[in-house]
Formats: sequence, C-alpha cells, structure tokens
Amino acid sequence: MSDTPEDPRRRHSAPVVDGPGKAASRAMLRAVGFTDDDFTKPQVGIASTWSMVTPCNSHIGELAEHACAGADTAGGKGVVFNTITISDGIANGTEGMKYSLVSREVIADSIETVAGCEGFDGLVAIGGCDKNMPGCLMGLARLDRPSVFVYGGTILPGKGHTDIVSVFEAMGAHSRGDLDRIALKQIEETAIPGPGACGGMYTANTMASAIEALGMSLPGSSAQNAISRDKRQDCEAAGAAVLTLLERDIKPSDIMTREAFENAITVVIALGGSTNAVLHLVAMASTVDVPLSLADFTEIGRRVPVLADLRPSGHYMMSELVAIGGIQPLMKRLLDAGLLHGDCLTVTGATLAENLAAVPPYPADQAIIAPLETPLKAESHLRILHGNLAPEGAVAKITGKEGTRFSGSARVFGSEEEAQARINDGTVAAGDVVVIRYEGPKGGPGMREMLTPTSAIMGRGLGSEVALITDGRFSGGSHGFVVGHVTPEAFDGGPLALVEDGDLITIDAEADTIEIDLSDEELMRRRAAWRQPEPRYTRGVLAKYARLVSSASTGAVTDRPD
Repeated sequence: MSDTPEDPRRRHSAPVVDGPGKAASRAMLRAVGFTDDDFTKPQVGIASTWSMVTPCNSHIGELAEHACAGADTAGGKGVVFNTITISDGIANGTEGMKYSLVSREVIADSIETVAGCEGFDGLVAIGGCDKNMPGCLMGLARLDRPSVFVYGGTILPGKGHTDIVSVFEAMGAHSRGDLDRIALKQIEETAIPGPGACGGMYTANTMASAIEALGMSLPGSSAQNAISRDKRQDCEAAGAAVLTLLERDIKPSDIMTREAFENAITVVIALGGSTNAVLHLVAMASTVDVPLSLADFTEIGRRVPVLADLRPSGHYMMSELVAIGGIQPLMKRLLDAGLLHGDCLTVTGATLAENLAAVPPYPADQAIIAPLETPLKAESHLRILHGNLAPEGAVAKITGKEGTRFSGSARVFGSEEEAQARINDGTVAAGDVVVIRYEGPKGGPGMREMLTPTSAIMGRGLGSEVALITDGRFSGGSHGFVVGHVTPEAFDGGPLALVEDGDLITIDAEADTIEIDLSDEELMRRRAAWRQPEPRYTRGVLAKYARLVSSASTGAVTDRPD
C-alpha cells in the first residue's frame, strides 16, 4: 500500500489507512469487515438517525443499510454510524422539550466529529424528524465533503384521516369537556399507524422539501412514504450518488449557495411550510457562510404565493401529495414562472432545471396544489414582524384564515407550563394575547415549541379569538394567530420581558408589525426596574447551550464566530 494517496477521491481516508504506519488502523477495520480491497476504495460514512425513540426514525436503520449497499455497489466502502434523535411529539409540553433544538447542534457536532475523526471521503445522512434533518445538513456543510441527504419519509394517515396534531387538539377538546376519555383514547390509539415523520406540512416535511429544493437530496426524496420501495431505492441511489460527487469533487459548498437557499425559501412558502424553516435555513446558511437574514423571507415572500392545501391550516397530508407526484411538479411550475433559480447545482451533478426538465405536471383533477393564477394566498404566510415588541424581528405563520390583524390585552406567563394551566382552566379568554416569555434559546434554555398551548387554544374553540406570542417557537403543526421567535428574547432584556397583564398588544400581518401600546418613556421606566432572572440550568448540555447560542434571528446556532 502506498504512503501517499493516488486516488483524489480518497484524500481523507488515505491518511488513515495507507502505508505500513497505518497497520493498526487497518487491523481495527478488518475486525468490522474490511478486506484488502476495501482499503483502496473511497470510504462513505452513512450517518443514521435510527432509534426507537420515535416512529419518525424507527425504520431508518434498514434505510442506512440500503444506502451502504448503494455506496458499495458503486465502488465505495460504506461505513454506517449513528447519531442521536429526540422526539418533539413525545416531549412537547414538558421540561424535556428544552432539549429539542439543542439536539440539532448535538447532531451536527456528532456527524462532524465522527467523519472528521474517521476520515470518511463522502457521506450520506438519513434523517426523519424535525431537528435531525437540519442537524444533518449542518454537519455535512461543516465538513464540506461530497454528501447527499436522504429523508426518511412520511407516515401514513391514521384512522379517520388523523395524525399527531389530531391528538394534541383532541386533548384540548377533552379539557373543554367536548370529548370524553374514551373518544380521546380512540384517537390516541389510531392516529400514528407506523413509521415515518408526522404527516402534514409540519416541520419534518417542510425541511425535507426545503433540502430537496436546496439541491442536497436526490429528486423526489422529500415526497416518499417511509415504508415503500421508492424510499429504499432512494437510499441506494444516494449511496451511489456520493461516488459520482467524489469523481467530480462536488461539495456542499458548491450546492448550498445563496441562490439555492432562495429556492428553498420559495418552495417552503409555496407549500405553506413551518415557521421552523426560518430558524433552520438561517442556521444552515450560517454553516456555509452564506448571508441569509429574516429580511430575505419578507422579500421573497412578496412574490411567492401559497399554493398547497396541506395541514395544519389546510386539508391534505403529505402522503396524498406523494400520490400525485410530490413536490417535483410544483418546482417545475415555479421554475417555469421564473420563481426558482434553475442554474443551481444539485447532488445529481446536474442543475435544478436539468433535473426538472422531464417532470410531468400534476393530474388535472388534483385539488392539493392550486394554480399560480388562483393561489390560496397571494403572498407568503411566513410574516417577519418588527416593532417595539420585536426590534430584531419575530416570525408569524398567518395563512389568512385567522385574519390578518389582532389587538387584545396581554395575559403574561413566565413559562409554557403556566400558560398551559391557565388555558386549560379557562382563565385565558377571548380577546387575550397570551404572552409566553423566558422560553427563548437562552432563557428556556432551548426555545421550546408551543404546540401544546396552541393546540389547547384550538381545542377549546379559541383559535380565532386568542393570539399567542412568545420568544419560544412553534411546531409545524401549530396554527392560529401565533407569533414566535420574538427577538431580542426576554432573558436578554428584550421588550417581551417588560410586558404586564392588561397591556394592549396589536399584531398586524399586513403591515408586518407587532406593537405594545406604551410610550418609549414607560418602556424605559420598566427596563430600569427589570432584573435578569437566574439561569435555569448551571451545568450540563442545557447550560452549555445557553452560554453559546446565538439569537433566534441568526438561527440559534452555537458556532458563530462573532
């Protein structure tokens, strides 16, 4: 074996396994199945997010084996390794949810750590839930080695066209007395029929679609059922695609360009996707030093309509979009209308326009994707709000069904648990603006999702009569008049920390403003009296995260150089 790499595809693995001085490394690898021939092949790390923690990821172990086989058949040597995942759906409404956004950083760190240490030449990462998908992309981007992301796929609908959000909203209906315990249990038992990510255009399907539009997944990867031959073939093709990328030395930094992120934002808006896409796309752009800000969502949103009638605000599920062709025909429609950059490179080695050239249109009788001429909403549902309550911005998801303006009296809570208790007992009433603060990236810490309180509000029939604002964030399953990511967060002394019960708050999703009816002098008086709370955690991963994390307006990342 040569002491220097002759194969440019092996620039990372050769220093680990080539030459007499690496006999010990080879001995270790022989014990896990390497042969003499394998040491001459490019090594492809297969980052699997398999676990039994959640149905979103319970099938990914098998998918990782298919990706490994694809890499091996194409002339590489696949090596499967694991990273973590958590379950938002299980942890929502508990202290454990504080670890959710933190897990995105841990996943990115772990993929970077394993691949950097072991010398993988290329990678496939397979994710199936809200945080492990952007976490995977951030890890791949940091390494900047030829890589492909694979989405684990969507779950099928439960009995009666139900899903996880149906369960959360049934809980709210039960607390109001409109649903008995037997009916609640029946929904609980049948809403999640098997493996796959949550079935609406919630955060998982939103991010899968965004990543495909970004060019980092193979065409079609974002719109496949979790348990299907298509998904297994997608994994095998991804493993093989890494070898092609290695041949051409195409890296994430060549694909994840400013124009590619604009494509991702465009597709998220057209699909009516989750507010979490704002947080994650800004974070992903940060890892490749692409400038992306909240203002970009506003600019793109002015020209991109909402076309998809998908849950939570719409009627259909991702599996039904899969059945009519997924997002490829939608992207072709957007490209033809001049709303996508067709010259962006993708993991196929071809451009986006080349990938879409032969894509057929949707069936004529489908009702999920509206025509561009008659959209569900003419501009974006993702509204970036500013005002004296959010000088650095806040993110709202306003489809128009909730109305576009809300004015009401503040009802202030210092945690999600406090708010949830008062929603359940009927304290929160029509006309209230529920304020949940100290739930930001630092203050929580961890920026919990507010799916439980928003679902409780909907379940109690207050969806059009109550607004909710927070420095936390929302699940992709949240809907109603909700505003999150309020920055600066309350823990940093943002104006949200100064709100008192009864203050008049006005949210205007046409003017994109969020204001409290107080003079600058009164806000200054309150600020002078405010004291920062003691950190809720002083040791462990949550404490470390709180010390490192950036503002939600910059993606809530932990590796910003400034």
